[in-house]
Amino acid sequence: MEHGRVTMDRNADAPWSKFDPEVYVDNNYRTPLDVDLLIVRLMRDHFGRCFADGVPDSVRGVDVGAGANLYPALSMLPWCEKVLLLEYAQPNVEYLERQVSPEGYDPVWDAFWEVLREAPAYRDVDPRARCGEIVRVERGNLFDLDGQRRWEMGTMFFVADSMSECPEEFARGVRCFMNALGEGAPFAAAFMKESVGYRVGDHTYPAYRVNEERVRESLEAFTTDVETHDLHHMVRPGHEGILLALGRRNGEVATP
Repeated sequence: MEHGRVTMDRNADAPWSKFDPEVYVDNNYRTPLDVDLLIVRLMRDHFGRCFADGVPDSVRGVDVGAGANLYPALSMLPWCEKVLLLEYAQPNVEYLERQVSPEGYDPVWDAFWEVLREAPAYRDVDPRARCGEIVRVERGNLFDLDGQRRWEMGTMFFVADSMSECPEEFARGVRCFMNALGEGAPFAAAFMKESVGYRVGDHTYPAYRVNEERVRESLEAFTTDVETHDLHHMVRPGHEGILLALGRRNGEVATP
């Protein structure tokens, strides 16, 4: 115990089996927040620029630590022949499997698709049918990504900074994500700025306090053209905004 609370600083200590995706969606996405719509717009335009000269054959995308958030996967639909949603918490795995089932995802995600389809590449895509065709869900740990499996496109939203208070685990999380991307792979990663932790339902989850400099430092070994956006939007108490990093993977593989 520390000052009356249970110390829960490492990823393995957090109650991931009790994560409530429905509460998380209600709190964050049921009514679309301006900052999420802005993130979707920035990510959409970044991917469009990356593929402006054409889409390579056999692009596979991955959303690492997908959680109860479908809009990163939606952003990859026009570009990929397959998309993997990698998620550790079993309740989130089950939520995602429902979203990509033949019945189609919940209407809550329609508002995010409306922003995506403002760009020409998205207009001819039937997102529900496409999700059912190419998106699959896998239960897995971010830390198990060691560069042996690599994708041509990737996203990681509120994961490395929102699973542990430890700087070493934050750095390892970013490294594992980036090492899962092949050379030239476009990526988008989002972080809660200066988060002191967050609550979902009855449970509290840890966070590592990052700022724009720490995010850039964590990515500098993996990309030479990272673009960071400091989005000064507060979505809940206990943080100072959202950071969005956009870039392309270089050819180096960093060792653990």
